[in-house]
Amino acid sequence: MDFLTSSLLCLLLVTMFVFQALSTFRNGSKQSETKLPPGPRRLPIFGNLFDLGDKPHRSLAKLAQVHGPVMGLQLGSLFTVVVSSETTAKEVLKEQDLVFCNRPVIDAVRACRFDEFGLSFLPVSPLWRTLRKICAIHLFSTLKLDANQYSRRVKTEELIENVRKSCLKGDAINIGQAAFDATINLLSNTIFSVDLVDPNSSQARGFRQTVWDIFEDAGKPNLADYFPLLRKIDPQRIRRRMTVHFEKVLTLFGNMFDERSQSRKSKCFNASNDVLDTLIDIVEDDVEELDRTHVLHLLLVLFVAGADTTSNTIEWAMAELLRNPQILLKAKKELEQVIGKGNPIEESDINRLPYLQAIIKETFRMHPTAPLLLPRRAGSDAGLCGFKVPEGSQVLVNAWAIGRDPSTWKNPDSFTPERFLGSEINVKGADFGLIPFGAGRRICPGLPLANRMLHLMLGSLVNCFEWELEDGILSNELDMEEKFGITVKKAKPLRAIPTVV
Repeated sequence: MDFLTSSLLCLLLVTMFVFQALSTFRNGSKQSETKLPPGPRRLPIFGNLFDLGDKPHRSLAKLAQVHGPVMGLQLGSLFTVVVSSETTAKEVLKEQDLVFCNRPVIDAVRACRFDEFGLSFLPVSPLWRTLRKICAIHLFSTLKLDANQYSRRVKTEELIENVRKSCLKGDAINIGQAAFDATINLLSNTIFSVDLVDPNSSQARGFRQTVWDIFEDAGKPNLADYFPLLRKIDPQRIRRRMTVHFEKVLTLFGNMFDERSQSRKSKCFNASNDVLDTLIDIVEDDVEELDRTHVLHLLLVLFVAGADTTSNTIEWAMAELLRNPQILLKAKKELEQVIGKGNPIEESDINRLPYLQAIIKETFRMHPTAPLLLPRRAGSDAGLCGFKVPEGSQVLVNAWAIGRDPSTWKNPDSFTPERFLGSEINVKGADFGLIPFGAGRRICPGLPLANRMLHLMLGSLVNCFEWELEDGILSNELDMEEKFGITVKKAKPLRAIPTVV
């Protein structure tokens, strides 16, 4: 940050401090009568920003133990309410979903007008409803997913073959990277009917880095979000970097959209009936009033979010299995009995594998990839468990804290898939103690596809190989440290050596 920018920033902060002090003086008696949620002591100007730390989901969970499951924080000029229990999450995501259904627009997603076109941050509106309907009917319905499951099976088999090549060399596998590369091609075949990249190419590494950069930059605390006067100067240059990241992905998808649109005009064109064909049909038929820009931003949301969250979940699940050999043994036993040792699983097998399903649910409980979900915004003054939530407040749901709540879960810090055996609890938004995909009208639209991909990939990796940690690391020595962004990943990548069963 140069001298001029630093000087302007200091001047703006001082100005805001003066306005904040005057506002507090003028409205002190009024605020004292307002029953806002309790929270930690606030500093001038910055409020509780320094209470967040580098792992906000953990810091907020610890603060909630002192101040309760409905907690108020002042993050700069942004008043924020954090809910940290199953009951309060249900109140926000279901009982008052209409009040809290919209999102505050973080400055990072203003890049490339993503806040105007991207499904994740659009307000509930006719455009938002149209995009959700397209996802539900044309992209992620059971009929559509069944129709293209063959391509996902092929990509899973290619993942297994790539791991098998490492077996022959005795090389360790970077589990997160392997899962990310496979997920890219699983998604690209579902959406485009092609491998987007060769997993071993520099293009794949570049695309992977771009996706990780998007999540890292979007997840950084941004002064422009807490002090709106700073948006014009973008002091941390987050929006500028996000513009570069978004443009890379949108250009790639735009080229693929244009090539497909052009090839469809040929007499010898054979429709693939994939997601891209479906979206182009919708645009050309002009039924839903969508254009090319809407489609590209929708693909950006589906592709980027799906690749990162799926691969993170696979890496956390494998880390927990390698840290808990007895659980890994039980998973292998179930797979051997139902599928046969060494065989990749089919999507039709998932319902016959309750222990594998339990492992995925337990991974979601302990390691939700978006631990604070995406923020919500109070559309009007609202009451929440006896407290006032002022209009415009940011509302965070701490899914990580809810998954570790001892009043909901027995031995919450223990990885115990057995807790889900015989249980009807699922991740579809009806059980508010387990909400890795959110709930209510803003629940993640890609949940049905993610569920299939996770079970296919994890089940096949477990059933086709034996695994041991690299460098002779013992299971109880495995580093489980986290790195926080919008999603949470392992700080130290999981590396393990496979051998053929």
